[in-house]
Amino acid sequence: MSNILVLGGTTEASALAALLAARGDPAVLSYAGRVANPKVQPIPVRVGGFDGVDGLVAYLQAHDVTHLVDATHPFAARMSANAVVAAERAGVAHIALTRPAWVSGEGDRWTRVTDIEAAVAALGGPSRRVMLALGRMHVDAFAVQPQHDYLLRFVDAPDRAPGLPRHHLVVDRGPFDVEGDRRLMAAHGIELVVCKNAGGSGAQAKLGAARALGLRVIMIDRPVLPARLEVQAAADVLRWIDHGADLGV
Repeated sequence: MSNILVLGGTTEASALAALLAARGDPAVLSYAGRVANPKVQPIPVRVGGFDGVDGLVAYLQAHDVTHLVDATHPFAARMSANAVVAAERAGVAHIALTRPAWVSGEGDRWTRVTDIEAAVAALGGPSRRVMLALGRMHVDAFAVQPQHDYLLRFVDAPDRAPGLPRHHLVVDRGPFDVEGDRRLMAAHGIELVVCKNAGGSGAQAKLGAARALGLRVIMIDRPVLPARLEVQAAADVLRWIDHGADLGV
């Protein structure tokens, strides 16, 4: 019998959890614990990290996990890399459920950069009104560019004020739509948007809004990850659980 551990925190992970629950598959959804009030799930949930590869291997073995599904955020590079190594060491089948990256189209004004540090460097120059659409993890890195007026949007209110001398914080939980994001950016006079290439539809509204307003976007590319089996639909994970390599997914 399968025993599944889903590394979650994404819309895709929640969709997979619903499918697993509907089938009655034994499964646990693991959150890193960065969101104060995560969505209620139909399968058991654990919250917290694994303390590196060794901790994840120990968990997989102690709980007799047969299938490890990495449905974390595309920028959770350390967790995803650890999952590849831990699954191999524990002898557990492993797959990644991810979402296709965004691709620029007509009317987009993207400047692609490799990482947060490059995005910070790209903000050198005179003061502008900048929307940091990054969540809260990396905001303080932009303190070295204090000349800008920053607009921040977090899912939860932070425990401490962001380390930016000039900022406005909006606490709101998506999904967002293009018109709402367009109004938000226009109300704050935003001139530039900084975001990660998270992909998917849930966070795409800001890109449509930036396009409508003719704004430049600094787009942070996804991190390079170890080779792994990837699918982009929760149903394909079920097919893999049931049939594995026989389906060629």
